[in-house]
Amino acid sequence: MTPPPALDPALLTPLQREAQEPAMTRPSLSYWADAWRQLRANRQAMASLMLILMLVVFSTLGPVIWNVDPSSQDLDQVGIAPGADRSVTLWQPYRPWSGPSDSLQYSADTLHQLTLATSANTQAVRLAWVQQQDASAYRVYRNLYPVSEVGSLGLPLATLKTDSFEDRLDLSPTRYYYSIVGLNSEGQEVGTPSTIAVEVRRVITVENARARGLLGQDEAAEIGDRINLALHPLGTDYLGRDMLARLMHGGRVSLFIGLFAPLGFMLLGIVYGSVAGFIGGNVDQLLMRFADFVVALPFLLFMILLKVLFGIGPGESGIWPMLLAMVILLWPAPARLVRGQILQLREQGYVDASRLLGTPTAYLIGRHMLPNTLGVILVTLTFQVPGAIFTEAFLSFIGMGVAPPTPSWGAMCNEGIKSMLTRPHEILFPALLISATVLAFNLLGDGLRDALDARMRGSDSA
Repeated sequence: MTPPPALDPALLTPLQREAQEPAMTRPSLSYWADAWRQLRANRQAMASLMLILMLVVFSTLGPVIWNVDPSSQDLDQVGIAPGADRSVTLWQPYRPWSGPSDSLQYSADTLHQLTLATSANTQAVRLAWVQQQDASAYRVYRNLYPVSEVGSLGLPLATLKTDSFEDRLDLSPTRYYYSIVGLNSEGQEVGTPSTIAVEVRRVITVENARARGLLGQDEAAEIGDRINLALHPLGTDYLGRDMLARLMHGGRVSLFIGLFAPLGFMLLGIVYGSVAGFIGGNVDQLLMRFADFVVALPFLLFMILLKVLFGIGPGESGIWPMLLAMVILLWPAPARLVRGQILQLREQGYVDASRLLGTPTAYLIGRHMLPNTLGVILVTLTFQVPGAIFTEAFLSFIGMGVAPPTPSWGAMCNEGIKSMLTRPHEILFPALLISATVLAFNLLGDGLRDALDARMRGSDSA
């Protein structure tokens, strides 16, 4: 047998393969990891999430940092705006006044006109005048605006027969316009009213300043020195209460109701709607008719009944009855929404396959069907949060929600409406916080819907 010919070693040299680019593959992600990646890519949703977290921190940790009692009143700074002048002059204690001294002289041009007997300050404004021959009594008026502009003398303070008057009625560091009118024996006005403009200076006694911590116990102080009153970064309300402290404590109440009330009735509606949609048939019809009956129940009537059951009287805060009434009466809307989603999902193939494998109904609904409705549920929840805050504001307005002095953003808005033209900051700050909360939850809900709904992702997640 002839041996095979020898092979040339050159023919056995391995061929050089051309270098190929390695295939780029994306690591496998779970459903929730992919949803979180989608949410992080949404700048508006992430900004809204950060804003919500900031509001929660503002309401929970804020009172620890800004340790001011939201119900304490600063009577020296009532209704002041942010950045208002806090300076005050040290003054001697108030002493009763019995009228002008004999040494008080009037010039010819002050005849029948008002004049200041002493310097005007927040302790008292002391006025004096020369009695008219045809007047047996005098009526004193006070106005915040010039008489020539408003055409009115203002608030009548007193009617008296002396030639002096001391005003101590709720004085503020501002300009007042005082007027006097002579009255005859029959009480009719005689002569021409006399008016004087008075600049009232804010003062405080040394003892009061030390008691309030504005001066140290050993700190030297003299009459006429100027010091600063307590700081209120966002001003005070009409009772002299710190707005920043009330916003922080009010956020606890508003966010508590705005978050836990929707969570309560959404959870009840999810369970109710899931059972009705999955079982179907006559059971579904019976459950939905009961939901229609709950919708027809009057919300305010239930609030009154729950306040009676809880033993809450007039002027007391009804937070828990409000929360319970929302949970009992507001679940039909999310129940209908979840029922509609379950009716669509139960016809899917994976549901039939799970049934054939003997999957329990509760596990099938909770593990396979409800996660596919989370996008709709979360979006609905984000819309229910501002609705709950508005409901709290409405109930507080009619006196059935949060009662003073307990603060809440809604109650603060209702209080600020009364003075919005003269002190707009009282309604501006709580309204801004409510608006920011509503906007943040709406934008976050849109971002969660896009992240949890695979149909909204397009080819990016393919």
